Amino acid sequence: MTERKPPGVPFESWVDHQIRDATERGAFDDLPGAGKPLPSLDEPYDELWWVRRKMAREGLSQLPPALVLRKEAEDALAKARRAPSERLVRAILDGVNDKIRAALRMPPPGPPLGLRPFDVEQVVAEWREQH
Repeated sequence: MTERKPPGVPFESWVDHQIRDATERGAFDDLPGAGKPLPSLDEPYDELWWVRRKMAREGLSQLPPALVLRKEAEDALAKARRAPSERLVRAILDGVNDKIRAALRMPPPGPPLGLRPFDVEQVVAEWREQH
């Protein structure tokens, strides 16, 4: 941590002195991304860029939980239809059905869920016809 700017010293010369000292100590050597262009330089300006990057780093979603579950259910159904075995179809659907039932018992905030648990036997029958 740097010390406070001494009184009577112009701000610009104090900052220049701090940078020069840090450079001499090697504080700027081997910084990540050194010599590379900024990754978002060509993108249009977004004043919430830092929020979006932080959310992506933390694995957070901008969607309400109900919409996340709808998307997960849609993906699970598509994955179940491509599954190589009937046992895997049942496992995929049972997993997402548990989440849907939990959300129906305790509705998440946001828009209405609009989902019902999948009829596993019906999806398995459709899977058998396709395979």
